[in-house]
Amino acid sequence: MSPEPLERTEPDSPPSLRRRTFLAASAVSGAAVVAGPPLLGTAAAADSAPSSQVSLTVNGTRHTVTVDNRTSLLDLLREHFGLTGTKKGCDAGACGACTVLVDGRRINGCLTLAVRLEGAHVTTIEGLADADDGPLHPLQQAFVDQDAFQCGYCTPGQIMSGVGCMQEGHTGSPEEIREWMSGNICRCGCYVKIVKAIQQAGS
Repeated sequence: MSPEPLERTEPDSPPSLRRRTFLAASAVSGAAVVAGPPLLGTAAAADSAPSSQVSLTVNGTRHTVTVDNRTSLLDLLREHFGLTGTKKGCDAGACGACTVLVDGRRINGCLTLAVRLEGAHVTTIEGLADADDGPLHPLQQAFVDQDAFQCGYCTPGQIMSGVGCMQEGHTGSPEEIREWMSGNICRCGCYVKIVKAIQQAGS
């Protein structure tokens, strides 16, 4: 008695093909799940973002504002007060372009939450000189005298950091100035003249 013929079946798909199909389908469905709700709820999420009222003095003027709790001091200065002298460079605390003075100490505006500055006194590059039509701050004048800038984008942060460096007493030598100004980057490479300007103003 001869064996019954086996029923022919199509060969299974290769494992790699099945895996690719599964991953592709998972990615599509996952993207739909992840992307769907935020896209539909973006406006509602923005409206419900927590906010707080903060009062602070900027360049001698008292301000009381209500801001999103996530707002940085840098964005508060630029977008709410129109003080665009403070620059947004890396927005990650690495370049120093957003340096301002808070209660006399230099900080990176991009890393500082505005809501944490209740009662603080903030000085930006716009408030460094005594008046709009008055004489420049000694360090501003020294930057002009030493030609310590090129494109000028980093200059406000360099000057504010330099003022802080002077107030902290770190102008004893070019080496000391370079060390304490190392958080401010100049992509044009004007470091030698920047150090000379701080030496001039700090002497």
